[in-house]
Amino acid sequence: MDDTTFLWNGVQPLIRIVVVGFTAYLAIVLILRVSGKRTLASMSAFDFVIAVAVGAVFGRTLTTKDLSISEAVTAFILLAVLQFIFAYFEGKSKVFKKIFNTSPTLLFYDGKFIEKNLHKERLDESKVLSAVRKKGFGSMDDVAAVILEIDAQLSVIGKSKEGKSSTFQDLLDETEL
Repeated sequence: MDDTTFLWNGVQPLIRIVVVGFTAYLAIVLILRVSGKRTLASMSAFDFVIAVAVGAVFGRTLTTKDLSISEAVTAFILLAVLQFIFAYFEGKSKVFKKIFNTSPTLLFYDGKFIEKNLHKERLDESKVLSAVRKKGFGSMDDVAAVILEIDAQLSVIGKSKEGKSSTFQDLLDETEL
């Protein structure tokens, strides 16, 4: 018969989880503070992968007896360094940015939904209308544009807020209306 324990395996494994969990948690917080605000800001796809990986390492650290805290901290540091490297190259190279990051998508403009972009982003008009309502607009006639941002948030720009130097002019240039 195997050594599986279902209800109680003694106090020592619990103490290990508390000590290792506390230490790993402090390490994560310190590493995230050192790595800068971008790591904690709205997440791009790469930021999401880093967050999931940190969570996976943290979970494994808590539950695996033969994984040392130094190995876990090394993994946390590696993930923070990768985050820094990707952010650096993203700022320096348009090609790198295009490969590893998304760009905002115009979903509604000039009184019309842009069906091609809605389809591409796997959204429907109801999601856009919901975002518009949440921003306090009662009518789409008051909305200049709705944009799906790189962090998956919907930005709603009212007609009274649209100026001559539009914040979404680049999206208009890229979109076939």
